[in-house]
Amino acid sequence: MTAKITYDEVEVGTELPAGSFPVTRATLVRYAGASGDFNPIHWNERFAREVGLPDVIAHGMFTMAEAIRVVTDWAGDPGAVVEYGVRFTKPVVVPDDETGALIEVSAKVGAKLDDRRVRVDLTAMSAGQKVLGMSRAVVQLA
Repeated sequence: MTAKITYDEVEVGTELPAGSFPVTRATLVRYAGASGDFNPIHWNERFAREVGLPDVIAHGMFTMAEAIRVVTDWAGDPGAVVEYGVRFTKPVVVPDDETGALIEVSAKVGAKLDDRRVRVDLTAMSAGQKVLGMSRAVVQLA
């Protein structure tokens, strides 16, 4: 499948609509159940601190998945994403309160490639810190 957005209507520098994704401890429990990743750094505050973390942290793959939502929403088809990669730079710390954490994602078209594909560069932030580095997706456009 290809995206609903066409290659011709996109320019380098085109900004995608940003996204904000709340993360609570309950979110992490649901993700752990779905993914099978029950590492205690994602749910046990005491354990997380014992291994040097400031508190419970979100799963890296969860953070990565939330970030790409900005691209899939823009493209109109998750199958249009043909490549996606990130480097994990900082963890998303999730306090045990009503608000938890917020992952804020912005993205823009970084390059137009051959075969009607574009490279989208993403920036994912939480608590004022960049949580994903070198976050890039290649999207097949119509």
